[in-house]
Amino acid sequence: LSSAVFGSPDITCERMLETLHILRNEYHFNGYIHVKAIPGADETLLQQLGLLADRMSVNIELPSNDSLKRLAPQKSKENILLPMSRIRDGIKENAHDLIRYKSAPRFVPGGQSTQMIIGATPENDRCILQLSEGLYHKYSLKRVFYSAYIPVVQDRNLPALDTAPPLLREHRLYQADWLLRFYGFTADELLSEKTPDLDPMLDPKCSWAVRHPEEFPVEVNRAPYEKLLRVPGIGVVSAKRILVARRSGALRAEDLKKLGVVMKRAQYFLTCGGRYASPLKLSQEGMLQNLMAVERRALPQAEAQQLSLFDQVG
Repeated sequence: LSSAVFGSPDITCERMLETLHILRNEYHFNGYIHVKAIPGADETLLQQLGLLADRMSVNIELPSNDSLKRLAPQKSKENILLPMSRIRDGIKENAHDLIRYKSAPRFVPGGQSTQMIIGATPENDRCILQLSEGLYHKYSLKRVFYSAYIPVVQDRNLPALDTAPPLLREHRLYQADWLLRFYGFTADELLSEKTPDLDPMLDPKCSWAVRHPEEFPVEVNRAPYEKLLRVPGIGVVSAKRILVARRSGALRAEDLKKLGVVMKRAQYFLTCGGRYASPLKLSQEGMLQNLMAVERRALPQAEAQQLSLFDQVG
C-alpha cells in the first residue's frame, strides 16, 4: 500500500490508515500487507500503521544526499532516516511487550525494508553497498531493494532516454547484498577504492575468491562453517550439510554434489583429503574462462544479453 503525498504527510497517512482498517476489519483480510511509510507523518500515525501492517518501508530512493538534493529536492536524508529509526524503535519495544504479554498487538512483524534507484546517479557500487551495510546495522532492515533506473524523461541531470536500464548491475548488487546479509562479508571486502564496482563477468563471490588466492584452497573435511561459506558454489544450506555429513566420515569430491554444492564453481577452491576437487589442473586464466562460461549459462536471458555487450568490449 503506497501513496504520493497529497495535502500533507499526516492527511496522506490518515487515508492509508482508513484503507488498512477497511482491509483488516471490514473485509477481514489477514494476509500480508506491506505499507510505505510517509516521511514527515506524525509518529502516532506511523505507530497505528505498523499495528495493521506486516512490513513497513521508507524508500531511501537514491544512494547519497547530494543525489537527493539534485533529483528529489523535496526529500532529505533526515526526513527519510527519522521514520526508519522510529519503526526500528517500535519493533524493539514491541518485542519486549510480546515477552511480557503474549496477547500484545504485533508491530510490523515482517520488519522494515527500503529501496534505492540504481543507475540514475553516478555513485559506484562500493558506495551503494556501504550504504546498505550501514542501514542493515543501524536500522535493522530486513531487506534493501535495488531498482535499475529506466529513463522515461529527458533531463540534463538524468541519463539519456536511449540509455539501457542497468539490469545486470542490479542483479550483481542483489548477489552482493545476499553476501552481506547471510555470508559474513563486508562491503569493504567485496569492493575497494581501486575496484569500486562489481565485476559484470563474475558473480561477487567468485570475483572475491579469484582476487584472494591466499584464502584457498579450503579443506572441506576440516574448514569451519565461516570458511565454507566463502567458497563459491557453497551456500548456507550446503555448508550446513557438509558439517553434518563429515561427522560420519571423510568427504570426497563426488559426495559434495549430493550435498548441494555447485561443483562447477567450487571445484577450483576446494580440497578433499588434501586433493583438489577439480579433475583438471588449470592455469589462473583457464579457471577464469571456465568460471565466466558457467556464469553466462546461469544468468537470466536479459542479463546474459547485457553480459554479451561487455564481452564484445573485451
